[in-house]
Amino acid sequence: MKAKFDLEADCQPQVYGLGIKELWDIPADKHVPGRVIHTQGWPLAESDTWGGGFLYHQANGQVALGFVTALDYKNPYVSPFQEFQRWKQHPAIREYLEGGTRVAYGARAINEGGWQSVPKLAFPGGALIGCAAGFVNVPRIKGSHTAMKSGMLAAESAAAAIAASHEKTELADYDANLRDSWIAKELKQVKNAQPLVAKFGGDVGTILAGVDMWMRQLKIGLPLSMKHHRDYEELQRADLHQPIAYPKPDGEISFDRLTSVAYSFTNHAEDQRNHLLVEDMELQKRSELGVYAGPSTRYCPAGVYEWVENEDTGEPKFVINSQNCVHCKTCDIKDPNQNIEWTTPEGGGGPNYPNM
Repeated sequence: MKAKFDLEADCQPQVYGLGIKELWDIPADKHVPGRVIHTQGWPLAESDTWGGGFLYHQANGQVALGFVTALDYKNPYVSPFQEFQRWKQHPAIREYLEGGTRVAYGARAINEGGWQSVPKLAFPGGALIGCAAGFVNVPRIKGSHTAMKSGMLAAESAAAAIAASHEKTELADYDANLRDSWIAKELKQVKNAQPLVAKFGGDVGTILAGVDMWMRQLKIGLPLSMKHHRDYEELQRADLHQPIAYPKPDGEISFDRLTSVAYSFTNHAEDQRNHLLVEDMELQKRSELGVYAGPSTRYCPAGVYEWVENEDTGEPKFVINSQNCVHCKTCDIKDPNQNIEWTTPEGGGGPNYPNM
């Protein structure tokens, strides 16, 4: 819809982080209801990218934990999944997981562009609400409240249109009302946080982001909205970087991808068409593999993509295990040539997340 109706004509491109999450049942003596742990940086600083983790103590002796890797990373050898596995081994995280049992796994791309990336919100026949429009407050790591409010504003506009017999018109007042709501006020106060960290790094960028947010809170902020670059444009050639030697999973705290996918309970009908489309397979081999060393084999948190040797020709062959897909859409975002398109699978297939 964004492309068809040119909804991004007057905004910055959206940028994303890949969030990977697990649920664990942990021993009762380690569970502290309501405890919240947030982290930033490690171990990503070693990979010249940024992001952070969370661990929330929930009800019934369970914790939800996860790690978000910003998808504007430059090194094609970065593996967000492996970074998450490393993060769990930190003593401050591992102490809660030892003796526990993992019960669920999942992943999704998170909008991080902020206010300057909010597109036109209404178009003929529909409207963008919630995360589809990008209302996540990144530094505060929350977006449910803005998503719900945007849904309320859209519903009010739709009800008013129906009452006025304008069912077939565009909900232009929804867009206007949202930009005049507290959603806009909140997101404008933090609009430079993500791009400052992205540009200046986790240490300096975080300090600058804090200064910018406080100045805006005190109504002395500069009238400046920093710009974004699309995540795939930031990826650099493989010959500019060294491969990353990630530790092997121990099977207790850290795991391999295929085992993890089993805990997403994803399922696709075996006879349906492949919903992950590669426009130009030759380009994929020449550039994605030849220039960037096959980052699809690392950025995908479900092991969907593989480069294997063709038994007949000995040439590299791109294999797509679409049945593993957890619908995070990272491939659609990070492929350096924008040569992979995620489309809706048949029959409602995909992950089945319990309590995620």
